Amino acid sequence: MSRPVGGAPSGPSRYVEGLPQPGRTLVMGVVNVTPDSFSDGGKYVDPAAAVAHGLQLAAEGADVVDVGGESTRPGATRPSVDEELARVVPVVEGLAAAGIPVSVDTMRAQVAEAAVAAGAALVNDVSGGLADDAMLSTLARLDVPCVLMHWRGHSIEMQQHTDYGNVVDDVLEALRERVHQAARAGITHSIAIDPGIGFAKTTEQNWALLRELERFHDLGHPLLVATSRKRFLGVLLEEGGVDRPPAGRDDATTATTTLAAARGAWCVRVHAVRASADAVRVAARWTTGDPS
Repeated sequence: MSRPVGGAPSGPSRYVEGLPQPGRTLVMGVVNVTPDSFSDGGKYVDPAAAVAHGLQLAAEGADVVDVGGESTRPGATRPSVDEELARVVPVVEGLAAAGIPVSVDTMRAQVAEAAVAAGAALVNDVSGGLADDAMLSTLARLDVPCVLMHWRGHSIEMQQHTDYGNVVDDVLEALRERVHQAARAGITHSIAIDPGIGFAKTTEQNWALLRELERFHDLGHPLLVATSRKRFLGVLLEEGGVDRPPAGRDDATTATTTLAAARGAWCVRVHAVRASADAVRVAARWTTGDPS
């Protein structure tokens, strides 16, 4: 596959149907409607507060707002389906009604279906369709684009599954298989891929994936990169043997955003939007000359 400057894939695989296509990397702002997310759990459990936060992220430059009702931090336990629905659907509905492109971050087909009915334009499944046998067929029936992430187990156990032959080769092959299974299930809308930084990966494995990020373009699908405030950044920035807390990792996140954008990522998923919104524009201007 030929690529322009900056490593971005050429052709339609650069974008996801139904979402903005500004000629640069998109910024996805995170709204966690959970009590236990590692970065901001509990701040936006009230639907009105969550909608207000999503609107603020959009005002700061988020192209898409990702609403999630289940924490995926290491060790987290799962909410019930009813809990997740109650958390997610009112927020998706409120943001979509305001004209904001919304993604729903869920591993459950029932939640995905309810969120799409409420106005979600994208389903972001961090399990890549593995956590719920009905997910891929549901996405095919809904005719909605999706993100499929590399995944090896739920949060409570995922860090027990970090054995790889070669992490980049293994993650590429696993994602290739997920895309194949999605096509077999009848998904015809855009499929984006996510290498799953921080999910069943050690610190060194995360860095290895980022160093070889451009190899993921060979799968021919838009690439989502989600590094925001993750522990491997805290390890890098440790002081006195103590990892830097999540709230102190935003500058490092912006650095990874810039590098991912320069290497052709379709979208970056972040908690603090404004700096990353600037960064993707800098990267586009630097690598392609496009001031979008």
